[in-house]
Amino acid sequence: MTDPLRKPVVICRDVIKDYGEGESLIHALRGLTVDIYPGELTLLVGPSGCGKSTFISILAGTLDPTGGTIEEFGLCLHQLGKNARADFRAQNVGFVFQQFNLLPALTIAENVAVPLVIRGITKATAVERACAELTAVGMGDRVTSLPNKLSGGQQQRVAIARALINKPRLLVCDEPTSAVDAKTGHTVMTLIRKLALSPDRVTIVVTHDPRVFGFADRIIAMEDGRVKEDKRVQPNIPMEDGEQP
Repeated sequence: MTDPLRKPVVICRDVIKDYGEGESLIHALRGLTVDIYPGELTLLVGPSGCGKSTFISILAGTLDPTGGTIEEFGLCLHQLGKNARADFRAQNVGFVFQQFNLLPALTIAENVAVPLVIRGITKATAVERACAELTAVGMGDRVTSLPNKLSGGQQQRVAIARALINKPRLLVCDEPTSAVDAKTGHTVMTLIRKLALSPDRVTIVVTHDPRVFGFADRIIAMEDGRVKEDKRVQPNIPMEDGEQP
């Protein structure tokens, strides 16, 4: 699908990913071709095993394709060296994981600060920036709390703040509503949609949850390692009680 009004910043052409060899060979991606645009919320959907996780891992630079080309923000990521690719990922990619992945012994501010500390920023500066990011996602009053003192929805907000701490241009959310209830999922998706509308950011949400479809601008359905359907949709955000506005 092409958008005549804007230019894509993620361009994938005939992407292949194989695992194993011989009789154990698995074709995870089979010539996937897609363009992804900034400033909108893109959902990536499809059954388990269709290649969604492989695709987002390749986009994040943690997995190499077997074939095809991928250009992200003007760079051919998989032609970069290992260190350059790690730098790109640290500076440009934010991940929101399904299970939060917060460190239980750290406060939520310290959890959010971890990516900055890894980059060599002092802990004091990193925590200060983390507190500002937590405030932006509505968690500014809990910066000294430990993760086990928070609800699932609050932990997901912390995970989103951590993903945003490096101001990523690519935000990937893997099943962000699967570990929370419907009301909390609505709150989480409202926040993600707001973040997705930034004109400088590509936002991809991998999901099996049909309740979040109304938040999308575009839905890419995968099957057997290929794009089965790619359609633009009019956002139809449900009310918190599940009724349509």
